[in-house]
Amino acid sequence: MPHHPAIQHLTTTDPTMAKLISRCGPCDLKPRRLSPFQSLAQAIIYQQLNGKAAGTILKRFKGLYHGSKFPKPAQVVDTPFDTLRSAGLSRGKATYIHGLAQHAVVGKLPSLKQCDMMTDSELLEALTAIKGVGRWTAEMFLIFNLQRPDVLPLDDVGLLKAISLHYFSGEPVSRFEAREVSQAWQPWRTVATWYLWRSLDPVPVEY
Repeated sequence: MPHHPAIQHLTTTDPTMAKLISRCGPCDLKPRRLSPFQSLAQAIIYQQLNGKAAGTILKRFKGLYHGSKFPKPAQVVDTPFDTLRSAGLSRGKATYIHGLAQHAVVGKLPSLKQCDMMTDSELLEALTAIKGVGRWTAEMFLIFNLQRPDVLPLDDVGLLKAISLHYFSGEPVSRFEAREVSQAWQPWRTVATWYLWRSLDPVPVEY
């Protein structure tokens, strides 16, 4: 997704966003285009952990399959539960990743090609039907793996914090108020979200 139209729109329609863009510099958000199974499995591993700890568990998880590449869903389905746990996965995360693999094996997890033919709403509905994949995780998938242009993850604490800081003088902000502010950013709310994240932390977080 080229960012020039997004930058031009955001700069023109929102003076506050224009200041953030000037301060943070060019947007380097790029789609990862991993398989949905890999992208979502990694997202589950990273849930509620700092980057270093999650990276260590991810490395151990991949090491279970004696290669540098990410395992196939069928391989994960065939892996004993205790073996998954041995990589450092909590019981819940091991269950979620195993269930995600089962969805992929039976064709209930959209392929990357199928994702490209689905709307944001269709994808969110399909992905959140999988246990362990909440709306926030699904929206991170849309932003970072597919780079859909108009995603506004209202369950993201960092986004609400940044909107509060820059638009409400630090006062608590509701999801309704955040959505109202975001109307000026459409159809480029993904890039606006990226700049709000960067305003709090210049180093991108792994998802």
